[in-house]
Amino acid sequence: MKKRKNYLDYIPKRNSYYQYTFNSQNHIEIHIPNQGLCNRIAQIFFKRPKYSRIELDDLGSFVWNSINGTLSIYEIGLNVKEHFGKEAEPLYERLSCFFMALQKNNLITL
Repeated sequence: MKKRKNYLDYIPKRNSYYQYTFNSQNHIEIHIPNQGLCNRIAQIFFKRPKYSRIELDDLGSFVWNSINGTLSIYEIGLNVKEHFGKEAEPLYERLSCFFMALQKNNLITL
């Protein structure tokens, strides 16, 4: 019988290709470059930005700062629970969806 690995045991690591900054509300903004021929044409003729920005909320910013390549998703969840308390519930369902979205968009690797 195959032993399946628990999703909470994975250790996330940020993709160094994407830059991020803090905005005025201390939230993380991830900058995603708009590349390719269509995006370049839109930038020239329609004054579209070179970067798209994704702003994370308080919980997302806290989790993003916790991703350091050594903590597992479970350990990050414990830190989130300690910092936010009941406000973070349902914690691990939200965390797994958040990490799946980050992984799908190549913002992290597991």
